[in-house]
Amino acid sequence: MKPKVYLTRLLPPTVMERLAREADLVWNDADRVATRAEIIAGARGCDALLCNITDCVDAGLLAACPGLKVVANFGVGFNNIEVAAATARKIPVTNTPGVLTAATADMAFALLLAAARRVSEGDRLVRSRRWDGWHPMQMLGADVSGATLGLIGFGRIARALAQRAQAFDMRVIYWNRSPVSAAEAAGATGASFADVLRQSDFLSVHVAYTPETHHLLGDAQFALMKPTALVINTARGPIIDEKALVRALQTRRIAGAGLDVFEREPQLEPELFGLENVVLAPHLGSATIGTRTKMGMIAVDNLLAVCAGRRPPNCVNPEVLPPV
Repeated sequence: MKPKVYLTRLLPPTVMERLAREADLVWNDADRVATRAEIIAGARGCDALLCNITDCVDAGLLAACPGLKVVANFGVGFNNIEVAAATARKIPVTNTPGVLTAATADMAFALLLAAARRVSEGDRLVRSRRWDGWHPMQMLGADVSGATLGLIGFGRIARALAQRAQAFDMRVIYWNRSPVSAAEAAGATGASFADVLRQSDFLSVHVAYTPETHHLLGDAQFALMKPTALVINTARGPIIDEKALVRALQTRRIAGAGLDVFEREPQLEPELFGLENVVLAPHLGSATIGTRTKMGMIAVDNLLAVCAGRRPPNCVNPEVLPPV
């Protein structure tokens, strides 16, 4: 028999076609985040829950859906899932690592360029019909070529961003919580957390969100940075204290920021809307049709494997799996 799967939100067409073909599929067909009550009603009696990073899957929800064999997250991060509660119930939790590396690194560099060269600000000026033509001191931005890129975290996405920075002759430094081999560093230089903050012209955030990285960047850290520095975040919003970032941008403690993620998505600190020195994007890091399709296929591979009694390709709590 096909496994019964509840999907919390519509995925790309080829993923939906595969799910319809290989599973008994139930899904939230409203173009919005499913409510907690809707997820419980939909997932109760199902073998698998295919959820998104916007869905809170906690102990209470898992208890309300006792038949679940697997929770498959559509995303690399899984802080939306109470993994300990799933582990206690012997439920594998899976994610979709690796496939979104290039797309997210591209987005981080796009934000870096847009913030450095004031692209969004220029777009607003032209659209306002107040632009009076070229002049030599108009909207001067920051040089990217030859600048220092600092990376907080040096995983897959950070390393991919470092590769892109090499094409701009940027000096790349990084701080990572665990050792990085020379082969992985590929020309980037390790430094202390404080030194990365002090030396960076562009600081890009790439650590996972955990209790230890909550508000990793705040008032004290912004105070160490150059007043000409720009901060880029494509990781998770709560890694940066958003109120502290607003203060740093308002006082020009730092020059600007490019943000794809926010502390309380989809809400933002209200002051961000009025600041010209920040580029705001609606969580587009993995938003290409190719990447989102691959993510969906990996999520389906994971849940089908568990439902068939096989080890899933990507499990974040492998201790619940039977021994090899």
